[in-house]
Amino acid sequence: MSTIYLIPSPLDDNAIETIPSYVLEGVRKCSVIFAENERTVRRFLKKLDASISIDAFEWTTISKENKDYEIIFRSKIKEEKNIAIISEAGCPGIADPGQSLVSIAHEMKCEVMPLVGPISPMLALMASGMNGQHFEFVGYLPIEVAERTKMIKELESASAKSNSTKIFIETPYRNNQLFETILNTCRPETLLCVAVNITSEQQKIKTHRISDWENNKIDLHKKPAIFLIYSGKPL
Repeated sequence: MSTIYLIPSPLDDNAIETIPSYVLEGVRKCSVIFAENERTVRRFLKKLDASISIDAFEWTTISKENKDYEIIFRSKIKEEKNIAIISEAGCPGIADPGQSLVSIAHEMKCEVMPLVGPISPMLALMASGMNGQHFEFVGYLPIEVAERTKMIKELESASAKSNSTKIFIETPYRNNQLFETILNTCRPETLLCVAVNITSEQQKIKTHRISDWENNKIDLHKKPAIFLIYSGKPL
């Protein structure tokens, strides 16, 4: 029977120290790798251990363009091969297309082994000062401005009603637009945390009330960022 290893990767290319040493042991137990970005994963594994034989693995890319990756995944399980699933950054299954493969693994009665690594929404929540007892990660918000504004208002209202932190992300080149929409939509007293370049030397994590952000704006263009809002009772 196959074992599926969920392999974490660094959020920043130079933050290899954020990956526990036992992750390499998990990789070595596998003969097949399903990667969101094969080139990035090859580079990551070489940094993890320069002696590792990259070409000894069977590689399949997880992408919309490769419509057969789920079929290939099923076939490798039937061959009883151990499989590593590796995301572009962070941990498989969290805001990541690898989720569908994990679902198939359970369907086919495989053992699934999640290995510890950096998860940017959780690191941002830890550093935000917001409610870590009750929170929701909602992923990407709508692209269209009116729909995005409506969603932000709904998240702010839900946060106030349930005292919960709302966490979301955006494609890096649209970060500044989302940032401005939040500032123009939320109430002055609502808290907004922006966590940028987590685990890198350029990391910045700041929490301010909406009314205070005007004097503390930062450029988020093309920088990986996590956004958190909280409008509940003071903690």
